[in-house]
Amino acid sequence: MTTLAGRTALVTGGSRGIGGAIATRLAADGATVYVHYGSRDAAAKETVAAIEANGGRAVAIKAELGADPGDGVALLWERFDAACAERGEPAELDILVNNVGVTLPGRIGEATVADFDRMMALNTRTPFFVTQQGLRRLRDGGRVVTLSSAVTRLALPDAIAYAMSKAALDVFTVVLAKELGTRGITVNAVSPGWTDTEPNAPVLRDDPGAAAAIAAQAALGRFGQPADVASVVAFLAGPDGAWVTGQVLDASGGMRL
Repeated sequence: MTTLAGRTALVTGGSRGIGGAIATRLAADGATVYVHYGSRDAAAKETVAAIEANGGRAVAIKAELGADPGDGVALLWERFDAACAERGEPAELDILVNNVGVTLPGRIGEATVADFDRMMALNTRTPFFVTQQGLRRLRDGGRVVTLSSAVTRLALPDAIAYAMSKAALDVFTVVLAKELGTRGITVNAVSPGWTDTEPNAPVLRDDPGAAAAIAAQAALGRFGQPADVASVVAFLAGPDGAWVTGQVLDASGGMRL
């Protein structure tokens, strides 16, 4: 497919899981994809190698985001600029996908200040400032897609702080869409439900009873795969999503409808 030919994308947390699937899909659709990762060098190299083996173009960029005392956002963009220069390309972007995040479950009585602050730093603050510093690189007519979560509408006591950190992104999406509309830039969020990724493996892969119960909660009768979420992101990033902005798209398979 060539729907994104000539486009450049950056995916934060793009080395594995949902982020890896998004990077792989955007590359398959023709974009040059900068795959950001924090520490897992092997995973990033594997994702880039898989993209290139399928005829795509990808570059890995390492920067630790959300870490104390700094969040690494400036370093991320410095390395993006340097990587573009090395390839003889302008440091410009068409698609920014804010995917990086962390899930630390716990009820309000169990939450620690450290866990709360970590989720707010990585899930909320980081996408805000990655986008802020990326806007001067984002071409008019570009796309911003941020990964939220279906937990923002499900009222799960075990994920109260996580849900708060993601709900802020829904507001961020609506307000930023209003601001960037004059530049033709669309801003949307995608909200996955239970998805078969490494953090969910103890439940979805190792506990058949729990996995069956979770699948039964979805209207489509199963839990999601990373590629399911990547397809929604690809729609928003591509030409068919040009008239959609300021929206939070549920990608949970109809969880708890």
